[in-house]
Amino acid sequence: MIEIRDLEKLYIMGEETVAALAGVTLTVERGELAAVIGPSGSGKSSLMNILGGLDRPSNGSYHFDGEDVGDMADDALADFRSRRIGFVFQSFQLLPRLTALQNVELPMVYAGIEPRERRERAVAMLQKVGLGERMTHRPTQLSGGQQQRVAIARALANAPDLLLADEPTGALDTNTSKEVLALFHELNAEGLTVVIVTHDLEVAAEARRRISFRDGKVVEDDHGGSRRGKS
Repeated sequence: MIEIRDLEKLYIMGEETVAALAGVTLTVERGELAAVIGPSGSGKSSLMNILGGLDRPSNGSYHFDGEDVGDMADDALADFRSRRIGFVFQSFQLLPRLTALQNVELPMVYAGIEPRERRERAVAMLQKVGLGERMTHRPTQLSGGQQQRVAIARALANAPDLLLADEPTGALDTNTSKEVLALFHELNAEGLTVVIVTHDLEVAAEARRRISFRDGKVVEDDHGGSRRGKS
């Protein structure tokens, strides 16, 4: 599904050029559950931003189901993000004045989906993540784990092909983290491709594939399988 070749992301800092990504080549197959791991500054977040269409590479190529994402015009790239990618962030990024239901509806508003359909889909997504009884609650009325579930429901609203999760358990306690990771496993078992960006080795161990970054390069690509898969 994803094919990147010789990918570079360069930043000019004064007279110095810094390579956040330094010639990365890898593929991700449809239906994979992969973790991208590495310390701060290793390049993993730069990779996620490019995979999600939030940033463009300086050099190299990125193809998604055969489409050249790197060459897309701005409008086409925005449409790609809306249709193909779901995002989950550490800080949840929910709008505090909106209910859980309204937060999940929001990306469908931008996608031009009719009110009745988006309401039905939002209800279905919240039920899917176990929040059918919390739909009218605002974020301040929800626990951290519940807020992250709302964020996951929102990420699923437009039926994406790829779910990108950036440190999705970073603001959660251990038990809640396990619940969120279990939900990712359930979604992946249903066929959704999931890529988790994390520095947490215990989170990474839950993935079936672990791609380790350092200094903007892939230093290890382990298809050894997750603990869950081995149990």
